Amino acid sequence: MNRPMEELTRLDRAVYEAVAGAETPSLDGALRRVSDAANRSVLWIGFAGALAAVGGRRGRTAAVDGLVSIAVASAVVNLGAKQVARRRRPDRAAAEVRSKRLVRMPGSTSFPSGHSASAFAFAEGVSATLPWVGASLRVAAATVAYSRVHTGVHYPGDVVVGALIGMAAGELTPRGIDRVRHP
Repeated sequence: MNRPMEELTRLDRAVYEAVAGAETPSLDGALRRVSDAANRSVLWIGFAGALAAVGGRRGRTAAVDGLVSIAVASAVVNLGAKQVARRRRPDRAAAEVRSKRLVRMPGSTSFPSGHSASAFAFAEGVSATLPWVGASLRVAAATVAYSRVHTGVHYPGDVVVGALIGMAAGELTPRGIDRVRHP
């Protein structure tokens, strides 16, 4: 490993350990629930259903754009990046992550975060049609991304790269869908 990568890895672990060591009892339960709610994109599917139900034609378009963006980001992360990077999950016990924060440790590799990729893909995908909704969804996406570090299942770098992949998927996918809709 080259020197800059070694330094980034040390920084990533130091931030992870600082988050693990922070006493945040009023946040622990809420962030654990947020993290769990985003499993298998259930949170985003729920938002898509609400958009489709109350948003008319534009809401349905935004919901489809968001969900297809999740599919693209998930494929990039799970079929591509995770297979190449093969980064091990953090050692929560060694970092002494508090028990009230713990969620089930995923069996997949750590880098990049699929939860973060899906969250930001959905937010960006929806933003293509409904920018004012996208702003709130970005806050929700950032909360999900942070929750993955807070619960001890990802390093900060995992969620940052996952978020970047998700944003790219959410920016590009609706453009591709639009070309199919309006050839």
